[in-house]
Amino acid sequence: MGHVPVVLASSSPRRREILYGLGLVFRVEHADVDESVLPGESARQTVVRLAAGKAAKVVALNRDCVVIGADTLVTLDGQVLGKPDDAPHAVEMLSLLGGRTHEVITGVAFVKADEGLEDVRCCVSTVTFRKLSREMIGSYVAGGEPIGKAGAYAIQGAGNMLIEGYSGSYTNIVGLPVTELLRFIVKFGADRLEWRVDAF
Repeated sequence: MGHVPVVLASSSPRRREILYGLGLVFRVEHADVDESVLPGESARQTVVRLAAGKAAKVVALNRDCVVIGADTLVTLDGQVLGKPDDAPHAVEMLSLLGGRTHEVITGVAFVKADEGLEDVRCCVSTVTFRKLSREMIGSYVAGGEPIGKAGAYAIQGAGNMLIEGYSGSYTNIVGLPVTELLRFIVKFGADRLEWRVDAF
């Protein structure tokens, strides 16, 4: 019996790198969904809905595959900070985050439609920023990294210089919580998936 194919329903290079680092063989299919927060919806509800929505979009043509969907949001005092629209918006977000602690919340979905399997979970980490000067923020934003990143920064990139500390899952902050993903894989059966020989 052959292995069950794995599809990552995300074009995020960070999520691809995390999944590749685990040693899984997978392919990527972009899931184009509206990532707006619905009125009255909490950040946790949003990431779970969007992770499931991204997986559902891709699983329609991949019913015999394991499809992994994910979505990440940053929240500060209950305020959701998504991806900045442009450089000034990124400056605004980083100015809010400077010297404070915020939450990074990721929803991850693990779906295999032909077996009726759908498991969606949420993972939360906290990140504390250094006090940021206007010059530091301006220099970071000028490098272009904040665009397309929840909260306008990337912990695995130059954004690491903004951070004083964090608690919880590092990979969750990057965008794909490995602990939750491994729970799915163990429950599903790791031997049913294909692993790269060079990974071990």
